Amino acid sequence: MEFTNKRTTLIAAFLLLALAITQAVFTALYSGGISFSRQYAWGLEAVLFTVLVAFAGAAMLQAKNSQLGWSAITFSAVLNIIQVSIGLTLFSTFGKVAGAVEGAQPLIGGVVSLSFMIYYAAKLLLGLAALVFGLSFIAKGGKAIGSLTALAGGVAMLANALLIIFGRDGFLPSGVAGASGMIATLLLSICLISLYRKVD
Repeated sequence: MEFTNKRTTLIAAFLLLALAITQAVFTALYSGGISFSRQYAWGLEAVLFTVLVAFAGAAMLQAKNSQLGWSAITFSAVLNIIQVSIGLTLFSTFGKVAGAVEGAQPLIGGVVSLSFMIYYAAKLLLGLAALVFGLSFIAKGGKAIGSLTALAGGVAMLANALLIIFGRDGFLPSGVAGASGMIATLLLSICLISLYRKVD
């Protein structure tokens, strides 16, 4: 089986769709106070992001245009792998140290802050990708989906840029970044599926 531009694009789009759905499910479970294994949840996301790096990177090299959008998706996935890895490996370790050693509490705070900084940067890049592909879809006649995707991408970029600049203790709630990024990712996946359905 040959991985053509169309095939790699569609696989990347479905990976983005799967990530948006899983993040929505995990957020709903967390908001509803339903307990679930973060190891399994974040582990699944790490696997999806890892595979996404390969397919988005391949699509970036194969694409005749919109390389900026594919670059944003690829590097967003790389950042997400790092962010999820920090959560899986360092949160519990530094949490135990902070609980056992007096004066070590700032350690876990620093690790969490680093994780969120990477998270915001990744969502900003996904917003950029949504903006790029949304505008591309508008130019090809898909005004409804294209406009929604571009708008969601712009909002995600702005929200996450503000959180990077002012921090998660600033005037914008951190949840806005996650929600805007999740919506942008969902619309981006739909836009990509529609945009490249007829690619040769």
